[in-house]
Amino acid sequence: MNETTTGITRVATTTVVVSDLQRALDFYVDDLGLQVVRDTELGPGMRWVEVAPAGGGTSIALIAAGSGFPPGIRLGTADADTAHAQLRGRGVDVDAEVLRMGEMAPPMFTVRDPDGNVLVLVEGA
Repeated sequence: MNETTTGITRVATTTVVVSDLQRALDFYVDDLGLQVVRDTELGPGMRWVEVAPAGGGTSIALIAAGSGFPPGIRLGTADADTAHAQLRGRGVDVDAEVLRMGEMAPPMFTVRDPDGNVLVLVEGA
């Protein structure tokens, strides 16, 4: 796998904000034929659902409006701490710290491009 100097390995997930998670899931699975690759309850009112074409590739995370999850593109990295330090050292607009949610999710942090678009680097994604 070809890595950048920040350890970014792939575009892992992009997000779509939806008003009704079940209705969106029905559309992406039943109408478009995508498969559920992850459906995890992260806490009260916090459900993370990803769908992707059969055979893999970049997935689409369906996030409920008001869930608190930031929309954006998620990039995979082998080591969130190293990528965070490298980007911060270059003056990139990154979160102050790597987010750690224990067993619920891998280490991750948010990056903002010069136009304010959000990218999330996720370890192991």
